[in-house]
Amino acid sequence: MTEDVQVVVAQGLTKKFGAFTAVDRLDLSIAKGEIVGFIGPNGAGKSTTIRMLCGLLRPSEGRASVAGFDVGREPEAVREHIGYMSQKFSLYGDLTVRENLQFFSGLYRVPRRDIEARMRTAIAMAGLEGREDALVRTLAGGWKQRLALGCAILHRPPVLFLDEPTSGVEPEARRKFWDLIHNLASEGVTILVSTHYMEEAEYCNRIALINAGKLVALGSPGELRRRELGGILYEFDCAALGAALVALRQVPDVIDAAIFGDKLHVLLGPGGIAANLPPLLGRQGITAGPLRAITPSLEDVFVQLVSKPQAAAATA
Repeated sequence: MTEDVQVVVAQGLTKKFGAFTAVDRLDLSIAKGEIVGFIGPNGAGKSTTIRMLCGLLRPSEGRASVAGFDVGREPEAVREHIGYMSQKFSLYGDLTVRENLQFFSGLYRVPRRDIEARMRTAIAMAGLEGREDALVRTLAGGWKQRLALGCAILHRPPVLFLDEPTSGVEPEARRKFWDLIHNLASEGVTILVSTHYMEEAEYCNRIALINAGKLVALGSPGELRRRELGGILYEFDCAALGAALVALRQVPDVIDAAIFGDKLHVLLGPGGIAANLPPLLGRQGITAGPLRAITPSLEDVFVQLVSKPQAAAATA
């Protein structure tokens, strides 16, 4: 982060569709040059929140400002000062790389004297030098997304909203895309990015977890991993993972159990004794190794907070 200036501020932000509340009194602030990851299950309210912050949806209650402009009263000014990438690829497949960049330069009213230089920057950023005349529909997913990002920042916006921008993109391309995001943040661009990939959330300065329209956790990846989950998390090796999982979920002191690769993670309540679990499984013919206390992963935190949204309180 470059400085402690709050560029995105939401206070009690709410969106209702009839009797359904999609976003419920959300409070969030994002500093200049900060990358905030927005995570949550499908239907949690992530896209609705982003659309309100972009000035595309009017809030039902509360208020928010982006780059100094009120999203309810000044939506057009908000849209002029942001870049936006939706989860659905938004460029024109039947146009070339150059033609897409020319189109978005006009759409964003980039000064004529700056267009060529900014187009060259976007082409270089996407790694498409020498392919300026290629039809966009012929490009691989990673190139398309980097080009879409280049188009979204042609007008040099101070704020960037990315709604699941790497969905369906291969891991190497996702990593290159995140390198671009970090470069932009280092230049002072403020970024809110929603993602379903927990490893991507690790790249963010802070993570906001939303569930059922409510903000249930907020903090750095390290802070969330250290968050109290109501018990101690253990990991152990086991020969019959599926059978062990079924057996452990019947134990009263086990809050939750899940398979992680070739190991099991068990969240044991305060009254539970870890040393009792391997013999318990052994009596059912399941061989298990000793339990090791571990720090929760972001996925562990995500699963627990989403499964008990009413018990979780957002923390700054």
